Amino acid sequence: MSKQAHQADTTLRTEGLSKRWGSFVANSDISLTFAPGARHALIGPNGAGKTTFINLLTGGFAPSSGRVWFGGEDITALPQHARVKRGMTRTFQINTLFAGLTVLESVVLAIQERRGLQYKWYQTVASQTEVVDEAMALLASLKLAQEANSLTRNLAYGKQRLVEIALALATQPKVLLLDEPAAGIPSAESRELFEVIAQLPREVTIVFIEHDMGLVFRFAERITVLVGGKVLVEGTPAEIAADPRVKEVYLGEAEHA
Repeated sequence: MSKQAHQADTTLRTEGLSKRWGSFVANSDISLTFAPGARHALIGPNGAGKTTFINLLTGGFAPSSGRVWFGGEDITALPQHARVKRGMTRTFQINTLFAGLTVLESVVLAIQERRGLQYKWYQTVASQTEVVDEAMALLASLKLAQEANSLTRNLAYGKQRLVEIALALATQPKVLLLDEPAAGIPSAESRELFEVIAQLPREVTIVFIEHDMGLVFRFAERITVLVGGKVLVEGTPAEIAADPRVKEVYLGEAEHA
């Protein structure tokens, strides 16, 4: 396959990506490829380097070595806001940012930011209507329309995580990075959360970290296992469940084979 064809088939990839702090190696020589429309899980024991890897992808950390490519562009040196403009985003911590706003107000602000309207004191009624309509359509797609006028701080935690995803989707990303979206959510709510995520359009590539193996094996189409900051193995859920190395270091012998 030519380099051009490979890039056309790739939304996001890394080459030899590493991160060190002094003698501590958080990520070591990670080379991964995420195809357009992928549903790709990153799993591994605590301290495996999963969140560090996400921070390297999004520009939160600068790598010690290696490259990050987004489509055909080397974005290794780009700051976070520039990566968002190109179509890469992760969930926001809305509990801090928008707790005093309604769900609709929060999403409207995110859409205005994307459209460059946030600094305009005067906006036409038509432009405001378009933004509100887009926000309501997005909320409806995430089954949040009934909560549009609720304050975010009054929502159940699972609904708050959906609002985080709504804010991320308001940027119209090509790649959505989710760092433990179901963390702290009761199991029934986490299943509902992932059912909504599963219905997101295939135009959005999803890379997610998750510790709940039931959710991972139900939702992911490819899985990468990180151990000690390195890639142990990558494959389909069936391949990962059957891999004895994964069972030894992470899954144990239970119930996924």
